[in-house]
Amino acid sequence: MIDVDKWQEIFDSIWRHKLRTFLTALGVGWGIFTLVLMLGAINGLVNSFEHNFSDDAINSIWIWRGTTSKDYKGLNKGRRIQFDNTDFDYLRQNFSEITEMTGRFYLSGDQMFKYGIEAIPYSIRGVHPGHKLLENSQMMDGRYINDMDLEKSRKVIVIGKVIKEELFGDEPAIGKEIECGDITYKVIGVFYDSGGENEMSRAYIPMTTAQKIFSDGKTMHQIMVDGGDLTIDEMSKLEDDIFAAFAQRKGFDPTDRRALRMNNRAEGYQEFASLFTAFNVLTWIIGFFSIMAGVISVSNIMLIIVKDRTKEIGIRKAMGATPGSIISMILQESILITTVAGYFGMIIGVLIIYSVSGAESEYFRHPTVNLSVIIMATLTLIVAGALAGLIPAFKAANINPVTAIKSD
Repeated sequence: MIDVDKWQEIFDSIWRHKLRTFLTALGVGWGIFTLVLMLGAINGLVNSFEHNFSDDAINSIWIWRGTTSKDYKGLNKGRRIQFDNTDFDYLRQNFSEITEMTGRFYLSGDQMFKYGIEAIPYSIRGVHPGHKLLENSQMMDGRYINDMDLEKSRKVIVIGKVIKEELFGDEPAIGKEIECGDITYKVIGVFYDSGGENEMSRAYIPMTTAQKIFSDGKTMHQIMVDGGDLTIDEMSKLEDDIFAAFAQRKGFDPTDRRALRMNNRAEGYQEFASLFTAFNVLTWIIGFFSIMAGVISVSNIMLIIVKDRTKEIGIRKAMGATPGSIISMILQESILITTVAGYFGMIIGVLIIYSVSGAESEYFRHPTVNLSVIIMATLTLIVAGALAGLIPAFKAANINPVTAIKSD
């Protein structure tokens, strides 16, 4: 049952000290506001980071050709390392840890795509069927490049969503022929890529087709491999083993990291994840000390209130009020001030976060505040309010009634 008289006394006490109470509450509200804002910002960074990594397979290693920077066994530095089909086959046959792989053949510059009266430049790459998994491409229509396309060097093409919309509009693209440069290809698939419009403004043709039309039939520019369910340590070992194998095959110093450029995305993902975990911990630490500063302020104002109400508390005790009821009254007032102030700060912080929740950029994307944060903040406010009023409450409970009544 609600004790109306007790709550009336609490509100009267707050009103008598309204300026000090407001300034104290401002400190608590600011602490929660800062915490919510920082957590929302961290969430926006994490969302951007996860979105960027979702564009490609996480447990993958990307290998680019480099230039030697060290002399090795009579060979001068400055040699350009080249990839061809034998290197691709070597990896596939000798590294059982690799679950999927693809090469890439980059055509020089954009090619003019023509269909009907439309003519728009886009980039084309020659790839293997495994490229779909490595790029996390989602098929919207049709199919991706397959082994038969490679074997027969078919002039088929898979286009991104942007190309389909700009060339064909609402017209179906599958089965249609488009002219790219001087070559005519048959559209067999349309894909979606979470990497955005830039990724979906590309087209892919079979690796063998690209090699025969635009090269010597065997050259490739990049190799990408997927490690399936390998752990971070196993992916690191796979990276080292591949580098060592290429050093032997291509004749360069095993310590020359410029000869072969490699990007272990699994390691990169782990490093970023650890960094954001540290950011979250740091944010909670900063938020904790900000809230504690507010708690100390509340505790100080409650000590002043107890001192001002010494005679009143003494009279209540003389009339039979128990120490427990005195402690309860002071704690309730402290929790009320802390919780109300904290909720105002939290609501303002949440409103600001959600006002920019639609933001999308390379480094900041859809900031939000999780429900778990709201629940945690609520519990923190209640605990903080109780802690703030604990010392003043016990001091009030220990007031001597006779001394209190005699005081001015």
